[in-house]
Amino acid sequence: MSVYILKRLLLMVPTLFGVMLITFVVTQFVPGGPVERMMTQLEGHGGGEAAAGSGAGLYQGNKGLDRDRVEQLKKLYGFDKPPLTRFLSMMSSYLVFDFGQSYYHHKSVAELVISKLPVSMSLGLWTFTIVYSVCIPLGIAKAVREGSRFDMVTSTFILIGYAIPGFVLGIVLIVLFGGGSFWNIFPLRGLVSDNWAQLDWLNKVLDYLWHMVLPITASSVGSLAVMTLLTKNSFLEEIRKQYVMTARAKGLSEHQVLYKHVFRNAIIPIITGFPGSFITAFFTGSLLIETIFSLDGMGLLAYESVLNRDYPVVLGTLYFFTIIGLVSRLLSDLSYVLVDPRISFERVQE
Repeated sequence: MSVYILKRLLLMVPTLFGVMLITFVVTQFVPGGPVERMMTQLEGHGGGEAAAGSGAGLYQGNKGLDRDRVEQLKKLYGFDKPPLTRFLSMMSSYLVFDFGQSYYHHKSVAELVISKLPVSMSLGLWTFTIVYSVCIPLGIAKAVREGSRFDMVTSTFILIGYAIPGFVLGIVLIVLFGGGSFWNIFPLRGLVSDNWAQLDWLNKVLDYLWHMVLPITASSVGSLAVMTLLTKNSFLEEIRKQYVMTARAKGLSEHQVLYKHVFRNAIIPIITGFPGSFITAFFTGSLLIETIFSLDGMGLLAYESVLNRDYPVVLGTLYFFTIIGLVSRLLSDLSYVLVDPRISFERVQE
């Protein structure tokens, strides 16, 4: 086990390096970078659409600003050095988790990410909890009652939910319950109310949950179908195996067969996805859900960073989340051994 873990950790290094190198090279060819944007702003053309244009922004900048000013701007953003030097300097800083300063927000990248995480963590953690707590019992019930009216009705509902995109469901919920055309029950902005700091602890909790009902519903419904059907199919596959017939022939009750024999085998592919899903729930965000419900989280930050060519945020968050993704994959593989003792990485290596 220790040898396998060491090999996986060593393989993470070239993987991480390759991801960062490819992304860094791509950013060098994207027009409308920070230097071009600043040059356009100094010329009085505004920083929006012109800065994001193709080569026109750079050409006008060279025409309207003297060469010394252009060189000062390049030095300000670090573009006065060769690309290889900039890449190696960036990676050396990233090794100590120094992600630099945001061009657009004028804050450190680490501080910016920490300020956005509460929103994404709230959405992700609640969605993860609801999906797993609903889908596993529902999938087991559907497997036990395969072909029944209950199975067909629940399948219809979860497939309808799966077919509706989360942002469309969010808009429908706003129209129905957010003061659109029907009832004004739930708020539409932020995680908490403006007077949240003045509330007692119980009302703070209730206010937070009140704000999260609609976005969590919109982000959870689409995920229910996949996990429910995965649970159902996994249990059906185990129920049809020979050892289940043997257990029934020995006189065990259906409850004993299901939860003492079938459950521990059928739950393996579901449990092994826990580490990756749980870690991802903390750090990812949904751009459309956050935009619809005015939640300033990681999804919106990622979109704005790409749009504004905020390279420190783009590359810094990519580095951090790539590490998180690689570690979560390792934890998912290791969970196989913890859940199923029959699996051994030592035998695979031999």
